[in-house]
Amino acid sequence: MSIYFRNTYERSFGTYPLRREVLADALRTALDVGYRSIDTAQMYENEEDVGTALKSGNVPRSELCVTTKVHPDNFTPERFIPSVVESLKKLQLSYVDVLLVHWPPMDGNVVPSLKLLEQAARNGLTRHIGVSNYTAAMMETAADVVSVPLVTNQIEFHPLLDQSAMLQAATRTGIPLASYCSVARGEVFKHPIFEEIGQACGRSAAQVVLRWILQKGVSINTMSTKPANIAANFEVMDFTLSSIEMDRIDAMTKTGYRIVDKSLVPWAPEWD
Repeated sequence: MSIYFRNTYERSFGTYPLRREVLADALRTALDVGYRSIDTAQMYENEEDVGTALKSGNVPRSELCVTTKVHPDNFTPERFIPSVVESLKKLQLSYVDVLLVHWPPMDGNVVPSLKLLEQAARNGLTRHIGVSNYTAAMMETAADVVSVPLVTNQIEFHPLLDQSAMLQAATRTGIPLASYCSVARGEVFKHPIFEEIGQACGRSAAQVVLRWILQKGVSINTMSTKPANIAANFEVMDFTLSSIEMDRIDAMTKTGYRIVDKSLVPWAPEWD
C-alpha cells in the first residue's frame, strides 16, 4: 500500500445520499479544496452521478481514489462480479481503487463474499479490497481467509459511541478502520464540549470531532453540500488535540449513541 494511498484515503468525501446536480456541485467543491478520495456504493444509487461528476472534473485519474461497495443482494457467484462491472460502467472507470462488501451476509457467513471480493481484485476490477460494517469476530475471520491485505473496515465511528472493541480488533488483525456518520448526523453538536474545545484551539466543533477520529487512528469519511463545511472538514491536519482534550472526548463515548442498527438496516449484525 503506497504512502499516497494511505494519505489520500485518510480523508474521504462521502456521497450518500446526494444525487444529480446537488452531488455534482458538492463533489466539484470537494475536488477543488483538495479531496482525492471519493466514496460511493451500489446501495446509494448515485454511482452514475459520481462518474459523470468525476469525468467533468480536472483531476487526473491517477490522483483519484474511488471507493464503491457491493450491495448484499449481489453476494452470489452469479451476481457479484457482474455487479462490479456494472458499477465500473456507471462510474466510467476501468477499475476502482477500493472495493468493499457493504454489509456482512445476513447468515453471518462472511467467507463466500470475501472470496468473491478477492476474485474481483484478481480480475483487475479493483486495486484494493476491504469490508464495511464487520464486527470484531468477522474481522478476525476476514484476516484469516483473505490472502491480500484488507485496507479498511468502514464502520459507524464518532465520539458518542464506544468502539474500543473495534479499535482493538483493528490492532489485532491489521485491518484499519474508517468512519462513517463521523459527526453522528449532527448529534455531536448538541454537546457543548466540542465547541468548547474548538474555541480553545480556534477550530469548529466539527473539526474537533474529525481530528479526534484521526488521532484514534481511524480514517474519516465526511459529507456536506455547503462549500464552507466541505473545506473545513478537509482542513483538519494542521492541529493536534492534547491528551487532556482527547480524554475529555473519550469520556463522551459512554453516551452509547448508535445510529445504524437492525431497526434501520436489516443487514446490520449484532454489534460489539
